[in-house]
Amino acid sequence: MNIRCETLPDYPAIAEVNTLAFGQENEAKLVEKIRDSDRYISDFSLVAEVENVVVGHILFSYIDLVGEETLEVLGLAPLAVRPQFQRQGIGSALIKAGLETAEAKKEAIVIILGHPEFYTRFGFQPSVVYEIESPFPVPEEFFMVKPLQKYQNMYKGKVIYPAAFDEV
Repeated sequence: MNIRCETLPDYPAIAEVNTLAFGQENEAKLVEKIRDSDRYISDFSLVAEVENVVVGHILFSYIDLVGEETLEVLGLAPLAVRPQFQRQGIGSALIKAGLETAEAKKEAIVIILGHPEFYTRFGFQPSVVYEIESPFPVPEEFFMVKPLQKYQNMYKGKVIYPAAFDEV
């Protein structure tokens, strides 16, 4: 397996991976909308390849954390793996690679709405532990954060997702 940054020729394969993984086009459309926004960071859109075929994709983009001031933080969404390649460590490898990139780029925190059984393995904890409020009415264990080395206690407040997320 090879993990690398996405390139323009990967776009159709990434859309297909997201559509197959989620059984709908919403996440594929989300990726396109983020790419077309000022929240997109090319270094944080990674693909996993097996025998030169894109089988997985992860995207981290900027979202807002609104407290005493508004801070840009990383949101992880979506993470997708082709169904026939799921449960083989590809999603985990993409998360690890993305978190390593986030550390290298001196980001402070990553936020995710996801399954705690999966994401806690990577150091994610409920956001309420860090006084970070979800914008969604979900059980608190599903809205999680992973503080990185640059993290400081000033990262508190309510998360606001950009308009690209409105239809997901």
